[in-house]
Amino acid sequence: MDLRQIEVFLAVMENSTVTQTAQRLNVTPGAVSLQLHNLAQELRTELFVRSGRRIVPTPQAYRFAEHAREVMKKVREIEQDFADSAAQDQRPFHFASGATTLIYRLGGPLRALRRKFPHADVHVTVGPTEKIVDGLLGRRFDLGLVSLPVAQPSLKIIPLFEEELLVIRPAHDPPSDGSVSSVHPEELSRARFLLFPGESNMRTMIDRFLKELGITPRVTMEADDVEAIKRMVEAGFGYSILPQYALAGRGRRFQKMRVPGRKLVRQQALAMSNSGYPRALTVAVADIIQGALGSQNSWDSPLRGAKRFVKESGI
Repeated sequence: MDLRQIEVFLAVMENSTVTQTAQRLNVTPGAVSLQLHNLAQELRTELFVRSGRRIVPTPQAYRFAEHAREVMKKVREIEQDFADSAAQDQRPFHFASGATTLIYRLGGPLRALRRKFPHADVHVTVGPTEKIVDGLLGRRFDLGLVSLPVAQPSLKIIPLFEEELLVIRPAHDPPSDGSVSSVHPEELSRARFLLFPGESNMRTMIDRFLKELGITPRVTMEADDVEAIKRMVEAGFGYSILPQYALAGRGRRFQKMRVPGRKLVRQQALAMSNSGYPRALTVAVADIIQGALGSQNSWDSPLRGAKRFVKESGI
């Protein structure tokens, strides 16, 4: 038996006529009769007997109706549990981001998220791109903000913005206007560096950049905390290379620099599971962040497809 047979049977139990049931279900009386006939055959029992122009349920029909109502109740519970509505989704939503981007770029988007979905159960995890990617692949995170490149076909990547990485060095009297000066490779070759951990995407980018300049950096400290690195640079322990958004503001005791003609840029992006049935809340949160941080002309086609799926599904 199937759910359609059960649905037709319960409708007949309520209406007592095939004609009224057919009108209610928007099918023909013949289709209703066929469903009842097939159900009776599968149950090997008589469900209805005719009394004039009406049909009367047998005792077996009343017995079966008790089971049928329980089945349909459970079906409705399952449908409600798996209903994918961003506004009504109260399941835990796990978002992951690097600390620098979270601190310096995500304040506005996260406030917008809270305003739009005040009841969403949002959990935020801070970590490097490598751990975020592992969490997305293991379905521990719904959405992550990562540094490219990320070579994972099972993830959808939505590019957001580019961010320059700048060299910083200790300075007792940094420029009051926060301007960026020049530094030459010869100076960097003599410097001590405080950098991100060796296994991170950021460190890979920095090492490649320095190698292209012919520099093998002397690393005296590794840390994934931007604020800790800045404090150590200010204290005179060496140079570093950090994202520009983490270097904003005045009163810092470091000087910002770039190598002339050799701009170092990282690409920030959103990443989520490459699923044919994206969670509506994931798509909605990605929409909010992309709208706040991304270029209006760089909307990624996989996300467009995800949004189109949600719209066409009536979610």
